[in-house]
Parts: sequence; structure tokens; C-alpha cells
Amino acid sequence: MTVELQPNIDISLVPILESVSDPEIPVLSVLDMGVIREAIQEGGVVKIKLTPTYSGCPAMDVIGDDLKKAFSEKGKTAIVELVLAPAWTTDWMSEAGTIKLEAYGIAAPLDAIADKEALLGNKKLVKCTNCGSTNTHVVSQFGSTACKALFKCDDCQEPFDYFKCLK
Repeated sequence: MTVELQPNIDISLVPILESVSDPEIPVLSVLDMGVIREAIQEGGVVKIKLTPTYSGCPAMDVIGDDLKKAFSEKGKTAIVELVLAPAWTTDWMSEAGTIKLEAYGIAAPLDAIADKEALLGNKKLVKCTNCGSTNTHVVSQFGSTACKALFKCDDCQEPFDYFKCLK
């Protein structure tokens, strides 16, 4: 059984949070990625709980620093805490985030079963971000970052990244 926890985010902090991008995918904000689990103000301090996309993700240090800087520029002190449980899943990515991801040239994650079939090369399910064809194949299960795989379209011949499903 999976329990999905909704993030606890003070609405007044959203504009600042939206200004902080994922350093590996700069078109996505930390809210688009769904890595902010809590952002509240207590006694003049902003407390942020940040869940990495996977344990050991090198972008988390950069994101933590970027969050502190963004709040500091608005005259606020931010404390960022890494929270490992529950683990982040691609379900936490916003719908707007998946649209931005595809517009940027990275195929959005499929569901867990389809993801496995596509990564093992059993089925052609990943849609090319250039021409929209699903006549694609996996080139490498690891792409430019650990959370992506490299695919190639057999119709337009373009390579592209696919954001793997993490559950």
C-alpha cells in the first residue's frame, strides 16, 4: 500500500519556491519536481523539508543553497532539511512539470510497469520528444543523469532523454 502525502506549503512562499530551478533540468522549479514536502514560516524563519529524487542526488546540495539564497534575497532566513522518507516518486512531479519536461526535450515518465517494459526493450512505449513517434528504442538505461535513460527515435533518428519512473 502506498500512502501519498500532500506537501504542506505556505501559499505565501510559493512565488519564491517557484523561482528556484532544478539545476539538472532548469525549466522545472522545485515545486514542479515535487521535491518540496514542507515550507512553513515559524518565528520569522522559513523551514523547508526537501526530499531528493533519489538518495545521494548531487543536485540536492545546490537546490538547498539556491533555496536559502532565494529567501535571503527576500529578507528571509531559510533552514533546509533533507527528508528521505517517504521516498520521492515521479508521481510527485506536477502535471505542469511533465508538460515542461517534454517541451524541454525530455520524455515524461511512464507508469512503473510500462517503464520497465520500455527500459528492457520489450515494448516501444516512450514517445519521441521531437516527432511524437513511439517507434523508439533504449540506447542506454543511464542518460545524462541517473534519473534519465537515453532513447533514440527510429523514425526521425533523434536521440532524447527519458525521465525514468521512480516508485
